This record gives sequence, C-alpha cells and structure tokens, in this order.
Amino acid sequence: MNIRKAITSDFDKVWEIFSRVIKTGDTYVFHPNTPKKDLKKHWFADYMETYVLEEDGQILGTYIIKPNQIDLGNHIANCSYMVNPNAQGKGIGKKLCEHSLETAKENGFEGIQFNIVVSTNKIAVALWEKYGFEIIGTTPKGFRHAELGMVDTYIMYKNLKGEQ
Repeated sequence: MNIRKAITSDFDKVWEIFSRVIKTGDTYVFHPNTPKKDLKKHWFADYMETYVLEEDGQILGTYIIKPNQIDLGNHIANCSYMVNPNAQGKGIGKKLCEHSLETAKENGFEGIQFNIVVSTNKIAVALWEKYGFEIIGTTPKGFRHAELGMVDTYIMYKNLKGEQ
C-alpha cells in the first residue's frame, strides 16, 4: 500500500469513495445527495492537502489535512478520512491516520482536532482513541443520523507538540 498526494486524475476515484461513504448518512455531515461538483470544495480545496492510499493501482482510501482555523488558530490541523466500503477491515484507516499524524508534524501543526465525530461511529472513535485522540467535548444531538435520528457528536483532539 502506498500513500501519496492526490493528483487531478484521482478526482473520479476519490469521488467514488466520497459518494459511497456519504450516501449512508451515518458518519459525515455532507448531504447524501451532494453533487460531484462539490467535491472540489469539500476534498480538493486550495487550502487543504489531499492524499490517497492505493494498492495495485486502486485507490482504497483518502484523507485531507488542513488548518482547523485561520490565522491565529492555524497551528492546529483538522483531518477527514474515508475508506472505500469494499476495502474496510484491511487496516486502511489505521494507515491513513498514521500518515496524517506524520504529515501534521512535518507541516508544523501542534495538534489535530476533529470537530465532529459521530458518537455512534464506534469503529472510528476507537481508532482515534487508539492513536491518542481524546474526546474533549460533546455536542448533544449534533448529527441527524439517517437511521437513528439525532445523535451526539464528539470533538476529539490530539496534542502533537513534543512528539517526535
């Protein structure tokens, strides 16, 4: 498996993953019917870096990294990750997380904050906790889950300052 910066020709393959992940309405805030043209602003904007994980010429996962805030808050990163549903359970989320932690450190970020992690997404919460992220806040009923209705969301944070 190889992780690299996404290039223009990856757009359609990333869209395939993005559209399948959001269609379920259970983990991301994007409307399940988000049009393809919006991928540029959500996953390929100028102020973020986009990465893909590929194996045997197939893109199996992707993530973005960007400053969580502008100006005086830009020392904290924000990341989002997506794995092709057909490739789940192969450790791709783990590899994307590890890569993003290294990328964040290389880019001088002092921490990473996830602004909205759906509380019912137990696999993601457990993965982030395994990598040292902590739940630092809860938004009651912060997400309209497609099947469960209103569910809580978490703000998760990992301090990178002082890590090698």
